[in-house]
Amino acid sequence: MVVFMKLGVELTVEERNLLSVAYKNVIGGRRGSWRIVSSIEQKEEIKGNEGQVAKIKSYRSKIEQELQDVCSDILAVLDEHLIPSAEAGESKVFYYKMKGDYHRYLAEFATGDKRKESAGHAHEAYKAATDIASTELAPTHPIRLGLALNFSVFYYEILNSPDRACHLAKQAFDDAIAELDTLSEESYKDSTLIMQLLRDNLTLWTSDLTDAEAEKAEDAKPEEAEAQS
Repeated sequence: MVVFMKLGVELTVEERNLLSVAYKNVIGGRRGSWRIVSSIEQKEEIKGNEGQVAKIKSYRSKIEQELQDVCSDILAVLDEHLIPSAEAGESKVFYYKMKGDYHRYLAEFATGDKRKESAGHAHEAYKAATDIASTELAPTHPIRLGLALNFSVFYYEILNSPDRACHLAKQAFDDAIAELDTLSEESYKDSTLIMQLLRDNLTLWTSDLTDAEAEKAEDAKPEEAEAQS
């Protein structure tokens, strides 16, 4: 399939989805493994088990290299073949969103300048996808909703910007609700599922923001009680 993609021919919707699912399956397991190993590493560091920590670090580095290889592979295909050959607005949004996703995955484990660089590339790709989606796709289109979902997660998890994440997710949800009567039967299930995920994230993030503000207020009371509202 990779050879076919390099011919510069635009993929069909089915081919495009197969590609996305294939890479998602490859990257998903490794991202999960990285999170688990990183969590174990932190716990062992707290315990002071230096021997175990060294082994875990080595294994984590191996997983990170695999993540790097997979992400670099699909990003090269996107930049060199899929994005240049995309003609339909839906395809462009799909591929730019995908590009944003894989740069986000790189940013998840990168540190320092590499994290900043990956985050910058992810933001740029998500922004390009958003600009096209706003004029080419309906607010209820599952690809546009999926883009808003992932872009908001990027703001929350990578840029540590919960306010921006909530604003983006709420805007997408509200825009879709306003045009729910235009939702086609074929995309109803996909669109409503993503809308539910947007709402779930909003509930979680709003709760986190409220808790954080409460903790901040509680911590500040002894010193600046008058400043609290």
